[in-house]
Amino acid sequence: MRGRLVIAAAALTMALTPGAAWAAQDGGDQTTGSHRPEASVPPEARPEASVSPEAPRPGEGVPGYELVTLPNQNVPNFQRRTVYCPEGKKAIGGGAEARGNEAILVGSFPTDDGTGWIGLGRQTTTDNVGISVFVICAYV
Repeated sequence: MRGRLVIAAAALTMALTPGAAWAAQDGGDQTTGSHRPEASVPPEARPEASVSPEAPRPGEGVPGYELVTLPNQNVPNFQRRTVYCPEGKKAIGGGAEARGNEAILVGSFPTDDGTGWIGLGRQTTTDNVGISVFVICAYV
């Protein structure tokens, strides 16, 4: 489908565990480094991300498996959007989607420390693009 690209990695039939998620949006067009919000930030000050927890199933899946999503939002072209795993978990996969006419997904990759996922994109006809990002987290 033109203008829409999703890159994803997922493990199927895994146990889900509830947890708190972090989502952040990096400013500018930095190409290296990332930041991780501090655990002391109160929940009401954290950007919204959606967590999909379910009860664990005995003997099945990866411990602490969890999908954390950062919903679509328009941002300037080439601005990173980052979603983080809850404390103690690492990214085992993730993806991003660029939305809009002539939208192009420029990058979808893990954070340098392996605790989150970054997405960035651009549009050829406007100065902003809709980007959504998700990360698959687990205890590893």
